[in-house]
Amino acid sequence: MPNTLATLLIVDDEPAVRTSISQVLTEVGYRVRSAEDGFAALREIGSEVPELLLSDLNMPGMSGFELLSVVRRRFPSIRTIAMSGAFSGDEVPSGVPADKFYQKGSSIVALLRIMETLPQAERHACQPASPDAPLWIHRGTHDLSSDASDTIACPECLRTFPRTLGDGGLERKTDCIYCRSSIHSVAAQPEDRAPLHAVQRKAAAVIPIQRSASNSSL
Repeated sequence: MPNTLATLLIVDDEPAVRTSISQVLTEVGYRVRSAEDGFAALREIGSEVPELLLSDLNMPGMSGFELLSVVRRRFPSIRTIAMSGAFSGDEVPSGVPADKFYQKGSSIVALLRIMETLPQAERHACQPASPDAPLWIHRGTHDLSSDASDTIACPECLRTFPRTLGDGGLERKTDCIYCRSSIHSVAAQPEDRAPLHAVQRKAAAVIPIQRSASNSSL
């Protein structure tokens, strides 16, 4: 049984999913809000930061892949569960920045068990994402022409803006048009795991070098 009034944000583009999960979790004691996509979820988080986030992965607009990347970097205290019907099992899919995974269509009892095993908020808040970790931007189209565009959310100021893909490839760095923060991103379809894995390996190789340099300067 959860702590009374623990706050939870459910993000899914299917109203029936949001309603059914919200009703059950409200009955067992969670204080639940919901949002229809990543953009709406960021607005809800800006209004009140939840303790838990349950997000679908494949959504129009801002997908759960991008939302979870932003949340992990900007709000590391939020404990996160990714959910999808496109993956099976209970392991978090490779490349998805979430604490746990819930397979859509599984029982609500399975979801409650997953929520009970989430890391404690105090410990989780000390584990923000590496600044070298890229945002995985869900490309809503296979159009790679120079005038194709997508929408990106800045993980620092949380504002969104359109970005022309151009000819810079799938991995890019973009400056936020509002706060000028540099955003490292990878544009890929959910099934395109290879570009993300390549960037993750590159970041993993850079981080130890940076730490060694920092230690040598002490």
